[in-house]
Amino acid sequence: MAEGTTELATAIGTRIRQERQARRWTLDRLAESAGVSRRMVINVEQGTANPSVGTLLRLSDALGIGLPALVEPPSTNSVKVTRRGEGATLWTGDAGGRGVLVAGTEPPHVVELWDWTLGPGDVHRSEGHAVGTRELLHVHKGAVTLEAADQVLRLGVGDAVAFAGDVAHAYTNAGKTAARFSLAVFEPGVGTTPREGA
Repeated sequence: MAEGTTELATAIGTRIRQERQARRWTLDRLAESAGVSRRMVINVEQGTANPSVGTLLRLSDALGIGLPALVEPPSTNSVKVTRRGEGATLWTGDAGGRGVLVAGTEPPHVVELWDWTLGPGDVHRSEGHAVGTRELLHVHKGAVTLEAADQVLRLGVGDAVAFAGDVAHAYTNAGKTAARFSLAVFEPGVGTTPREGA
């Protein structure tokens, strides 16, 4: 892992361990609540894994804290600023794409703001998020193909779409130049619904 990736993985692991221990949960309990393996929880907590965005969402949802809380330092200030280059890169593509979480709100109604770049041929596939999740996508450069809810939509510069994020979906750049888009993800009720086994 690159230095910045290692630092982020360590920070995420520390936060997950702190949240798990604050709840007096075992590794097994968090793994079961999140629907991931115990080995994955251990690797994430130790900062030795480079987990997918889906895995991070499962862990943050199980802990009831929302994804932004895993990558942002705790703050008592009501105004949080993320300076250029300070966002958390949580996905990288084979053709140079990046998914950067640049801002987010706290539970119970979590909103995430992402800056995405897809290199030519890059594809990001996502499993469905928590029930009720909605996403907004706005294309700034190039073209993005969105697959969601059995629909395939090609979006060009200036196009925007709203869709359910609680179904499997994918973003693809089938073009020959990089594509860039903003993505807002709304996940309602994080941490308010008791999880089975919790």
